[in-house]
Amino acid sequence: MIQDLFSPSVQHALDIVGIFVFAISGALLAVRKNFDVFGIVVLAEVTALGGGIFRDVVIGAVPPAAFVDLGYFITPLFAAALVFFLHPEVERTQLAVNVFDAAGLGLFCVTGTTKAYDYGLGLTASAALGLATAVGGGVLRDIIANEVPSLVRWDRDLYAVPAIVGSATVALCINYDMVNAFTSTLAVITTFVLRLLALRYHWRAPRAWHRRSTAVEVEEAG
Repeated sequence: MIQDLFSPSVQHALDIVGIFVFAISGALLAVRKNFDVFGIVVLAEVTALGGGIFRDVVIGAVPPAAFVDLGYFITPLFAAALVFFLHPEVERTQLAVNVFDAAGLGLFCVTGTTKAYDYGLGLTASAALGLATAVGGGVLRDIIANEVPSLVRWDRDLYAVPAIVGSATVALCINYDMVNAFTSTLAVITTFVLRLLALRYHWRAPRAWHRRSTAVEVEEAG
């Protein structure tokens, strides 16, 4: 099914762009954490490839695509090198990084869902793996960096919710035999726009109803 949505060359190019931008975000966090060059590379690779590797292992698509296509593995190295030498300039282009990251989020949740369904998973499981493909690398990045994953922090703008919407949209299209290049692109755009709106207006998920916690709330700068 996934091959029917986009041509192989287009699919590969989109994957590379998404991997590159996710790797940039991982490498930037490594710099902020004062990691050495090896740590920068590790966070770049994990952020870019972690979600896809997890998906491929779960569905039995082994070896994972990241280890079959050398371009997938090398791209984060270029991103890490860019951040290593030019991180002040990269930091100043954070808006552009956020835009491309939102695009990668939309793309990966859609391709992750369709690939999982191609390997025989049900609609709900496919959508869940679509979400994991999109956000899994970021979760691993934060764990390695000894941070509470941004995915579950109340003081972070919505990230998983747009990916859930995109994955669920694709699953519904599959269920009603409506999945094609148009509807898949629409799901990508919906995820992309929701993420950008969340960044623009600081949309956040609600916390527990009538919350009575006395824990001190600390919101990190940046």
